[in-house]
Amino acid sequence: MIRLGQLLLVLAAGGLWVASRVTWVTLRSSDGLGPPQTSTIDGATWSTALIPIAVLLLAAALAALAVRGWLLRAVAVMVAAGCLALGYLGISLMVMPDVAPRGAALAEVPIVDLVGSQRYLLGAVLTLVAAAVALIAAVLLMRSAAKADDAAARYGNGGVEAGRAAMSGRGMWDALDAGDDPTDTPTDTPTDTPTDTPTDTPTDTEGR
Repeated sequence: MIRLGQLLLVLAAGGLWVASRVTWVTLRSSDGLGPPQTSTIDGATWSTALIPIAVLLLAAALAALAVRGWLLRAVAVMVAAGCLALGYLGISLMVMPDVAPRGAALAEVPIVDLVGSQRYLLGAVLTLVAAAVALIAAVLLMRSAAKADDAAARYGNGGVEAGRAAMSGRGMWDALDAGDDPTDTPTDTPTDTPTDTPTDTPTDTEGR
């Protein structure tokens, strides 16, 4: 299950890298002195968190090899938090009423020179898909940590039972060394009941 989670994290990181390379927004501008110009804004420029989150997912995939227990849970929570950020990045492009002002600021184009703008949803869709894949990976890591804890608990109980069995075995050897039969079951010890003992009755010998 951990291996599958690691694979999903690597795939999600790859999807984010692709999303950072494709075009998210294009701007058309003209200053009135020359021909219109087109400015292209890729995902890494529009959403600067794409590459850092991709690196975070790769680091989580590597960390899953070495950590267990609550540390693995912490990795899963970190991945889930990254998924929330990715969801925001993808949805924000879709629901933004006008991408021209932000695009002009990123491309360093005077807003008065803007002629038109266009958004491309491929990068946003890839980001949302990567977020969903990473979230599944986080769930798998969390379940792996829970199963590891259950296995450790069962192993601990087995160790206690083995210890008890070993103590019982030593007790039998101690009984044999003492000359007792360890297979005997304790029985009720009969209690001595007082019995009437005949007493000498004095005889009257006077007058004989």
